[in-house]
Amino acid sequence: MPQTADPDGPIGVFLLDDHEVVRRGLRDLLDAESDLKVVGEAANAREAIARAPAVRPHVAVLDVRLGSSGEGGDHEGIEVCRELRARLPDLACLMLTSFDDDEALFDAIMAGAAGYVLKQINGSDLVSAVRTVAEGRSMLDPGATSRVMARLRGPAPSGPVELEKLSPREREILELIGDGLTNRQIAERLFLAEKTVKNRISSILSKLGVGRRIQAAVIAERIKEREAGQ
Repeated sequence: MPQTADPDGPIGVFLLDDHEVVRRGLRDLLDAESDLKVVGEAANAREAIARAPAVRPHVAVLDVRLGSSGEGGDHEGIEVCRELRARLPDLACLMLTSFDDDEALFDAIMAGAAGYVLKQINGSDLVSAVRTVAEGRSMLDPGATSRVMARLRGPAPSGPVELEKLSPREREILELIGDGLTNRQIAERLFLAEKTVKNRISSILSKLGVGRRIQAAVIAERIKEREAGQ
C-alpha cells in the first residue's frame, strides 16, 4: 500500500513523460486540484530514477514508452517503475500509455504497478485514477489482469533442455530476475558490476530462446513452482 498522504496536505505526484507538452498538461491538470500537487518531473528514465526518491511522491505517473524506445521498443517506463518501487516500496505507480498492449500490462503488473491507463483517458478520470492508487487501491482492469495471470499459470515457455544451457551463476541471476530485482540490485546482491549483470542477462535470454526479461521472469517463477512441488 502506498504511503498515506498527509490529511492536511496534498497528494504528491511525480511525472515521467518524454514530451514536454504532455508533462505540462498533466501538471496543469493535477495542480488544479486542491488535494493534488506535482512535486517533480522527468523527461527520461535516468532523470526519473535520480529525482523521484528525493521528493518522495505518493504517486508516480509514468509513460510506458519513452522516446528512445519507440512504438515497438522496450517498455522503459516500466523499468523505471520497477526501480522506483525498489527504492520507494510505498510508492504507487500509475502507468500511462498510448497503446492497449497486453504485453506492457503484463510487464506493469510484474513490476508492481498499481494502475495502467490509456492516454485517451479524459482529465477527470485521470485525476480519479491518481486518487485511487494513492489510497492503495488498484486501477488495473480485472479482465486484462485475468489474462495476464492466466499466462503466469500457463506452461513454462522453456523446458529443461534450455535450462541446462545456463551456468550456475546464470541460474542464480535468473532466480533474482524472477524475484523482480533490477540489474543494479542483482549486481549488489552478487557483488558484480552492473554491466556484467546486463551482459549475463542478455546471455540468459539468448540461451532460453526468449527476447524479453519478463519472459525470463515467468520461466523463473515456473521453476520455483516445479521445485516446490517435488
